[in-house]
Amino acid sequence: MSSVTADGRRLSSLPSAFRAFLSRRSSLMPTFAALTIFVLLLVGAQIYFGNFITPLNMSALLLDNAFLLVLAVGMTFVIVTGGIDLSVGSVLALTGILCAKLLSAGVSPFVVVPLTILVGATIGLVIGVLVQFFDVQPFIASLAGLFLARGLAYVVSLKSIRVEHSGVLWLETKRFAVGQWYITPTGIIALLVVLIGAFVMVATRFGRTIYAVGGNEQSARLMGLEVARTKVLVYVISGACGGLAGLVLTAYSGAGYPRNGIGTELDVIAAVVIGGTLLTGGTGYVLGSMIGVFVYGTIKTVISFMGAEQAWTRIIIGLLLLLFIVVQRVIVVRSERRR
Repeated sequence: MSSVTADGRRLSSLPSAFRAFLSRRSSLMPTFAALTIFVLLLVGAQIYFGNFITPLNMSALLLDNAFLLVLAVGMTFVIVTGGIDLSVGSVLALTGILCAKLLSAGVSPFVVVPLTILVGATIGLVIGVLVQFFDVQPFIASLAGLFLARGLAYVVSLKSIRVEHSGVLWLETKRFAVGQWYITPTGIIALLVVLIGAFVMVATRFGRTIYAVGGNEQSARLMGLEVARTKVLVYVISGACGGLAGLVLTAYSGAGYPRNGIGTELDVIAAVVIGGTLLTGGTGYVLGSMIGVFVYGTIKTVISFMGAEQAWTRIIIGLLLLLFIVVQRVIVVRSERRR
């Protein structure tokens, strides 16, 4: 049966790119809503403060949220499969304090950086194996990963460890500037992770399998797709992103601290959901998650400009999250009715 548009025209008669857009327009609605909110936040803040949209503020938006952006990419992979990863904040703390500890002991950054990413990926692998081969619910498996990583962080050190290595600090202190606009190596790393993640999700067989698993896991199995490998790998990717984010945050703050990242997993999930990824799986975009992170970061900046308590950031994000969950539910119900 051929699909038709709202006005009765057959999709087959339209250009392929536009036809593809129409076929997934409902799944893009939350992402467009997030983009609209982001633009309205910027415009409203500019009107209210008069000096909000400036090169320095917009550059700082990426700088301050680079680690969150890296985490959001990995979380998008997991949630699109219908899973969840609560361990990312603790992995962030573990890899950050481990990075600082090893650097202070004189270990080369060329050893430390791959090792921290590997540690994060290993924790992700453990969670993925629990979910896929031991049939543990993702919430429980990742909660176990959360406690494991946090406990290991305290084993490494109970106190903050300052980073003195110039090579790591360079990631944050170096500014590539054009006029008053600037970007740091940490910002470049975050954007590269976003671009790679977006490419993998939309242009590779692995990415298409992720969507298939999240849409209907049983159907994906019947089609002969590598469901088990895919479900494990998304947690490995999320863990690796957690390890990389730990490095980015350590460079940003100049120190590792075992209590870093407490509650960060909730911030990441909120940003990903606001960016248009359905918690039920099957729908989501890495670029949408980036928009969600920028919405989160903009709200924090606005609250800071107003001189109000940062608790208002949580309140506003909570309200937005409720709004987007309702929007997602409406989309899911409409989709089920069309079937």
